[in-house]
Amino acid sequence: MDLGASISGKHALVTGASGGLGEHFARLLARYGAAVSIAARREDRLGALAAELRAAGSSAVYEVILDVADEESVSRALSHVESGRAPPLDILVNNAGVASSQPAISVATSDFDRAIDTNLRGAWLLSNAAARAWHSAKRPGTIVNIASVLGLHPGNGVAPYSISKAGLIQMTKLLALEWARYGIRVNALCPGYIGTDMNAEYFASESGRRMIDRIPMRRLGNPTDLNGAFLLLASDASAWMTGATLAVDGGHLVSPL
Repeated sequence: MDLGASISGKHALVTGASGGLGEHFARLLARYGAAVSIAARREDRLGALAAELRAAGSSAVYEVILDVADEESVSRALSHVESGRAPPLDILVNNAGVASSQPAISVATSDFDRAIDTNLRGAWLLSNAAARAWHSAKRPGTIVNIASVLGLHPGNGVAPYSISKAGLIQMTKLLALEWARYGIRVNALCPGYIGTDMNAEYFASESGRRMIDRIPMRRLGNPTDLNGAFLLLASDASAWMTGATLAVDGGHLVSPL
């Protein structure tokens, strides 16, 4: 199946699209002809990305101001997306996330709550809002949750993040089970360590270089390394996949990291 053909003309909502992987996935979907709603809290970054995509020839780009941890904000965003201004929603990409690095014994309750609210509760709110809209309209839908290998394998110093991503993976399976009968598919993409501007300083440090050396492929991933798996889960090529957890990690999970 031509992945591009099965995405072209569909409408995808990407959260956390103001930078990092969200920005990358929004560009990728637009490149393959999807209408893209880019959602985040930072209006200036969304405006810059929307202008870039339109300059590259994507006419169907919609900006949505969204705080995934705020239920009212989620409701407004989904109402906006489904208002008729854009095509009906087909694909939800739950990408918004936060991370921190410190020993579990030092984590403040507020930091733990922030990770759960953004990484897990936000995906729950958006998934339910989208599923209700699809079910009411008797339309199928596709949800791609951006989880992490740290939701499958523990690591030091990332307790709130790892716990929230483990919850997201289990939520993926549970929602897939309940919603398969409605034609709503829910799958999770679990990246390993991906090099971004946000973590460049850490991976340039001595401890960061040691971490890279323990990855079986001996390198960080690039956002483009996720393209094939992401397009598979977002497209009709995975029409008989739901509840799946797909790791793209350079061998992380088969290594004694």
